[in-house]
Amino acid sequence: MGRSRGGLTTKIHALADALGRPIRLMLSPGQAYDGHTAEQLLTALPEGCRLLADRAYDSNAIRALLAAQGAEAVIPSMPQRNPVIPHDREAYKARNMVERFFNKLKHFRAVATRYDKRDDNYLASVQLASIRIWLRSYEAVT
Repeated sequence: MGRSRGGLTTKIHALADALGRPIRLMLSPGQAYDGHTAEQLLTALPEGCRLLADRAYDSNAIRALLAAQGAEAVIPSMPQRNPVIPHDREAYKARNMVERFFNKLKHFRAVATRYDKRDDNYLASVQLASIRIWLRSYEAVT
């Protein structure tokens, strides 16, 4: 995907449900702007849902896309945005479920160290790890 002095760089973009399980996954080069991939990722959101995203996804285009789909954007504004768009701070606290998903994903060695050189093989590794995360959510805890 992307190349820097450190080697191959790749960003994993995930759309997750309220339990932190992945719904859609996409890759982008490490140096690319997050908003372009987000527009492709968010094309089929159900009406009435809430998107909890970090500041990297704060753009007028993404907010307009969400409004057109009938979804609510819970995205903090970038510091330089004027005027600042308010967001629901209590709802935003639930975004840690997505961070927990990425933490679980990093436990898979092939994903964390990016063994695969081709992006389609790497995406397959990420998807296989995501399947295992989904299956773990159905395991009995007791």
